[in-house]
Amino acid sequence: MTHFSILDLSPITEGNTPATALANSLDLIQHAEKWGYERYWVAEHHNMKGIASAATAVVIGHLAGGTATIRVGAGGIMLPNHAPLVIAEQFGTLASLFPGRIDLGLGRAPGTDQITAHALRRSLSGNVDDFPRDVVELQHYFKEQEPGQRVTAVPGAGTNIPLYILGSSLFGAQLSGMLGLPFAFASHFAPAMLNQAIEVYREHFKPSDQLQEPYLMLGFNVCAADTTEEADYLRSSSMLSLLSMRTGAPRQLPPPVANLRDNLSKEELHILNNTPRCAAFGNIDEIREGMSAFIKEHNANELILVSSVFDHNARLRSYEITMDAAQGID
Repeated sequence: MTHFSILDLSPITEGNTPATALANSLDLIQHAEKWGYERYWVAEHHNMKGIASAATAVVIGHLAGGTATIRVGAGGIMLPNHAPLVIAEQFGTLASLFPGRIDLGLGRAPGTDQITAHALRRSLSGNVDDFPRDVVELQHYFKEQEPGQRVTAVPGAGTNIPLYILGSSLFGAQLSGMLGLPFAFASHFAPAMLNQAIEVYREHFKPSDQLQEPYLMLGFNVCAADTTEEADYLRSSSMLSLLSMRTGAPRQLPPPVANLRDNLSKEELHILNNTPRCAAFGNIDEIREGMSAFIKEHNANELILVSSVFDHNARLRSYEITMDAAQGID
């Protein structure tokens, strides 16, 4: 059985504020819980005009406090930005407040540019190559305290929060396999190495206390609406956002534009036409067909869905239709 979840960056739409974005995230997760989504993750990004989830643990507390059963977590925490003990305490606190509902996905990218990374860490002496060691240290903090252990996460010790390794390359695939952890591949924005990463993950997987066999979560973009035409119009927002990112000028999520491709330059069309996508757009049948084919091709245990839609009610409708479509997938 395939599970379906949501990845939310708390998008700040043009003309709105982070307060509105965070309120929308709370409303969305409350609907997602009702619709039957498995989990709801938010991601750590910094110095991004269009993303309100920078203080990821704080946002998770806000979302978990407004819901009752859905799992809530980070997709992910960029571990090079933090001391593992601090993350253990933050998520240990969340797990103490919301037992059995907190996930912790971990990435090794900074989630920002190098200048902002310096502002976050105050020093760049730390290296992403420390990531495997930091993950193991973090795991240790979540276990029961051992006799003579001099540094303990309080709260945190004994919570055994499930860890996930995030990645868009073979590094994360190999590490998650060796540690026996679930692997979440960022195929929604960086699908180039998807097939290789899946193969490496399954090939290197070793059972662990957390997981006995491989568990693969894949990022997938959706834009669902009652008609194909409406979905095509709504997804122009994400296309404009992609273009702004690729041209080095990230912005808040823009409103949709009718007949977008007719108004783009040759260079912009080239970017869109040469950007591989793991996605489904359209009405309920098109969404079901696209997700089903993707799941079967990669034998995914779970899809974590991203729907970048400008209007909040239309975004809610997109996720509602998507879950309705999921019910028809074996």
